[in-house]
Parts: sequence; structure tokens; C-alpha cells
Amino acid sequence: MNGQVLFTVLVSAVGLERVAELAVSHRNAGWSLARGGVEFGRDHYPFMVVLHTGLLVGALVEVWVRRPDVVPVLAWAMLALVAASQVLRWWCIATLGRQWNTRVIVVPGAPRVTGGPYRRLSHPNYVAVVVEGLALPLVHSAWVTAVVFTVLNGFLLATRIRTENTALARLA
Repeated sequence: MNGQVLFTVLVSAVGLERVAELAVSHRNAGWSLARGGVEFGRDHYPFMVVLHTGLLVGALVEVWVRRPDVVPVLAWAMLALVAASQVLRWWCIATLGRQWNTRVIVVPGAPRVTGGPYRRLSHPNYVAVVVEGLALPLVHSAWVTAVVFTVLNGFLLATRIRTENTALARLA
């Protein structure tokens, strides 16, 4: 099996993980809204969906069209970072429980979570997103996708973190 096929399997696995996240998010959104949850940042959510889909599609297109050479030491290091980002992401999901969501929905009066990875970082899930967004394409030297996603994601995260902080401050 060649490297492009293996990379496609990896990106497909990450895509399936994202589908699982969306199922959890949908369930949790219903739970939050049923308890008076208020959604913030609805305007930037479609851009986030397009950007994250673009990461997966862009990496595959770049690898199959540009056919970059794989640098083994880089590939293994980036694969380890992709795995670590998945572990961190699911640690965040488990720690937040029903309060975790891909949208910004805050339930008034719900306690702020300060355990798990939130003990040390305010937004550990975004650390996972940043690491994955850079590392996943670089597993197969798709540096164009890694750079474009990272720059656009930086702008998105600035908006997203500001939105979350405002929402938490208003409804805490």
C-alpha cells in the first residue's frame, strides 16, 4: 500500500472521528437548549464547519495532486501529534460532559468546569485543534494545507475564544 493510500485512510479515520464528535455535540446541544442554554457566535459557526472540512479535503487534494515526498521523521512525529491531539480532544469532551459542544451554548447557572485539562488551560480543546490542523497535513508533507488552515484557524479562534469568554462572563 502506498503512502497516499495510507494517508487517505488516516484522514478518513479523522473524518469519522469528527462525525462522532458531531453526534455527541448534537445530543449535548439538545440537552443544553432544553435547560435554557443560550447560543452565542452563530455567525462564525458555518465558517468553522467549512474550514474544518477544508482541512481534511485540502490535505487529501494536496497529497494526491502535488504528490509531496514523505519525510519519515516528520511523518512519524506529526502522526504522534495527531494521536495526542485526539486524546486531548476526547479528554476535553469527557471532562465537559453534557456541556461540551461544537457550538457556543452556555446554560445559565451551570458551573464552570475547572477539572481535567481545564485545570491548566482555559481552552484546551483549541490546543488540540491547532495541533491537529498543523500536524495532520504534515504527516504527508502537505505543508500548503497546514499553513493555510493554521492561518485561517488563527483568525477563527480569535473570534471563537472571544465569543466563548463573553458568553461565559454574561451567563456565569
